[in-house]
Amino acid sequence: MNFLNPAIELYQRQAQALTRRHFLRNCQLGLGAVALSQLMEDSALADSGKGPDANRQAENPLVPKPPMVAPRAKNVIYLHMAGSPPQHELFDYKPTLVKHHLQPCPEELLKGKTFAFIKGTPKLLGPTVKFAQHGESRQWISEMLPNIAKHADDLCIVKSLHTDQFNHAPAQLLLHTGNQQFGGSSMGAWVTYGLGSENQNLPGYMVMVSGGAMPSAGKSLWGSSFLPSVYQGVQCRSSGDPILFVSNPDGMSRGIRRKSLDALNRLNQRELEQFQDPETLTRINQYELAFRMQTAVPEVMDISRESKKTLESYGADPAKGSFANNCLLARRLVEQGVRFVQLFDWGWDIHGTAKFDDLETQFPKKCKETDQPIAALLSDLKERGMLEDTLVIWGGEFGRTPMNEGRNGSKFLGRDHHPDCFTMWMAGGGVKGGFSFGETDELGYKVVEDDVPVRDFQATVLHALGLDPHKLHFPFQGLNQRLIGPANSPKVREELFA
Repeated sequence: MNFLNPAIELYQRQAQALTRRHFLRNCQLGLGAVALSQLMEDSALADSGKGPDANRQAENPLVPKPPMVAPRAKNVIYLHMAGSPPQHELFDYKPTLVKHHLQPCPEELLKGKTFAFIKGTPKLLGPTVKFAQHGESRQWISEMLPNIAKHADDLCIVKSLHTDQFNHAPAQLLLHTGNQQFGGSSMGAWVTYGLGSENQNLPGYMVMVSGGAMPSAGKSLWGSSFLPSVYQGVQCRSSGDPILFVSNPDGMSRGIRRKSLDALNRLNQRELEQFQDPETLTRINQYELAFRMQTAVPEVMDISRESKKTLESYGADPAKGSFANNCLLARRLVEQGVRFVQLFDWGWDIHGTAKFDDLETQFPKKCKETDQPIAALLSDLKERGMLEDTLVIWGGEFGRTPMNEGRNGSKFLGRDHHPDCFTMWMAGGGVKGGFSFGETDELGYKVVEDDVPVRDFQATVLHALGLDPHKLHFPFQGLNQRLIGPANSPKVREELFA
């Protein structure tokens, strides 16, 4: 504080508060004001003006918005197996690889190729488990997934995905935010930005983590980045308050909280009128949402309300956090109108350097932890008539090699990172059940038919929800940013829909 001249101090504080918006608004030529109004309109509507009434959106940006194209699904449950499961042990059965188990890898597969950890000439590694065909569709599924195998006729298995990233964090970021570097907006944020949410008492995008650790790229995988922060994923915890700071502080009643919030909102409203910063509006809406969540969250997150039969079908236990609990919570959240629910389960990085990351100890453990809950989720959604409107997605960030890694002479079996092909599956949400799409070569090393780049996958998911992936954009840094990137090459894979 400048005690000698308060007028100078006041001037300095006002100058610090000035933004480019003030300059543009007060520009004598008036062109700045015109440009600013256009930018703000683009920011609010962002999808060629197809959103609901702009005033209603300004009051609550999470109100449901009409789809841009005919939707096949209303909600998403995305099951990400962080670390990337080995497709050769799960869905991409290769008899030829069995035949050449532990034989030297052909030189042509190694020439000019860079791997994360493989050095020298590795040995081919056949699947360490048995496969069988399931359902009327005769889908090949591993013995490690006996419960999911019962849903073979519900699964649309895509075996020909590929990416250009072979390290975990960049590959996860590219898959979920459209950018291998930090700073992109997550898929869930884009979906809630484009469609809003059907439940105004809960966030439109909710996230749960299991497996004992965060995914490699951390919370950026559900961040909003340049999108308004009201669209970012809200992480739920498995113990204590489901969401941090949702409860009132000790000694504060709900009535006092309401009065405090009203006073704070009046101050924020004055700031919004003065500075026209859209993040101030986001702040107001988030405070109000947090207040409503105090009642809604404890109820929806309390799985002890479920029947004993339901809890047993998932393998869920209200007394402790688990992937099984999270699968049950995902159904409850979608049932309550949450638009996008994302589950990250850590522990699938099967390198074979020791027992904690090998194919014979860690891999069966992870399969056992997830097989029953995922199958129960599919059954539960189907029995409640929700599967046709809910798109369930399962997969990792890249694939694994058909060769044994053998890092530093390790005797444990495991597979290195492999971006050239990997498997994901979808169910519900209008996709073809009992359908296998794309093929890899006889060793499961590269895609040979119907390749699906990551950006095609992103475009297809947005399209399934009624969003045009090429028109869904947000102006930032002089570009109309999109989940699918700046190029127009990504395409919706209509072949995957019924």
